[in-house]
Amino acid sequence: LSVWPSSTTRLPDGDLAVGGVPLTETARRFDTPVYVLDEAEVRARCRTYRDAFPDADVHYAAKAFLCRAMVRWADEEGLGLDVCSAGELELAVAAGFDPRRIVLHGNAKSPRDLDSALRLGVGRIVIDSPSEIARLAALVGPKGRQKVMVRVVPGISAGGHEKIRTGTDGQKFGLSLTDGSAQHALARILGQPQLELTGLHCHIGSQITAVRPYLAALRRVVGLMARVRDTHGVTLPELDMGGGHGIAYRPGDPALDLTTLARRLRAELVESCAVAGLTVPRLLIEPGRAVAGPAGVALYRVLAVKDTGGRAFVAVDGGMSDNPRPALYGVRYAPRLVGRRPDAAVRPTTVVGRHCEAGDVLAADVPLPGDIRPGDLLAVPVAGAYQLSMASGYNLVGRPPVVAVRDGEARLLVRRESLDDVQRRDVGV
Repeated sequence: LSVWPSSTTRLPDGDLAVGGVPLTETARRFDTPVYVLDEAEVRARCRTYRDAFPDADVHYAAKAFLCRAMVRWADEEGLGLDVCSAGELELAVAAGFDPRRIVLHGNAKSPRDLDSALRLGVGRIVIDSPSEIARLAALVGPKGRQKVMVRVVPGISAGGHEKIRTGTDGQKFGLSLTDGSAQHALARILGQPQLELTGLHCHIGSQITAVRPYLAALRRVVGLMARVRDTHGVTLPELDMGGGHGIAYRPGDPALDLTTLARRLRAELVESCAVAGLTVPRLLIEPGRAVAGPAGVALYRVLAVKDTGGRAFVAVDGGMSDNPRPALYGVRYAPRLVGRRPDAAVRPTTVVGRHCEAGDVLAADVPLPGDIRPGDLLAVPVAGAYQLSMASGYNLVGRPPVVAVRDGEARLLVRRESLDDVQRRDVGV
């Protein structure tokens, strides 16, 4: 149970309880598919970050998963928020979150994104491209002033898959150190009185399990801060090193050592600033997956079992509509039979979804009991991040609900998307 929420316990009948609630009970009460979120695990992980980075601002990356409860938990545990759209921003503010503690990201911010950010008074807007500079200054107006950061691409390759590596040149995010576009943008921003440049932002990728890439990126970004000081006489007070902290999805998988990251990142920041003669800036970090991911469990009901082509297939009542990550990135999970004790030995089994795509595979060649049958319940741990937040309406099956568990109680956070919801959106004839 190493990758399950820390509250997970074994029950005598082959079931598991998370947050004191048996998973079979959650499935019976809320039907399947259903996502279970351990509130205590989320809160504990928020506190772990606060303890590891006591002198930094920790912002939860809302894109990992967001609902009103997540907003409240992050707020009560002392975290800020990192959002990427007007939708995420306005939900957070509607839930009572202070917009001054929110950072808005995005490589292509829509007019609504920027309008919402300025209307609500967001704390920071991260500028991602040269075209945003004049556009944002005009929206702020001659009497206004908005705090901004600049997203810098340091030329560092890191991340669990090529599609989530964002620290290298030649991809859509940020402004490059290599070709001088970051330096040029900084000069332009400093010439705009409506924009207050507070610092630099650097996010090098996702699902990173080594500390070294963060240290290399930090050194390069501090070097840019020194050039800003030398060229423009401005000492930037903030440095946001993003997130992307890797977690284990299966027993034995590597994960980023948070304690080591915090210690070495702080030491590198102090040393690099000392060498450059800079005042040490305020550090910001943005964990998302590492907070929400291990706190979530997805529950599916088995619909069909068959052997074909020498392989065993188990089809469940969810799939790529609620978890596209295996199809996008080849992510591997460790599903588990819960609710009964098996009578057969394990065998390699491929768990597939219900959708009309050959690539709708949730877990390929995983060890599962050979007597799995329709009606059985499968549980998939580490399901709290980038599953429902990336969910789609494929085949119009509706997105699953989210249920919070804690101290033996379960409560609905996000209801199931029904066929009525889908039909109400369709207004054409």
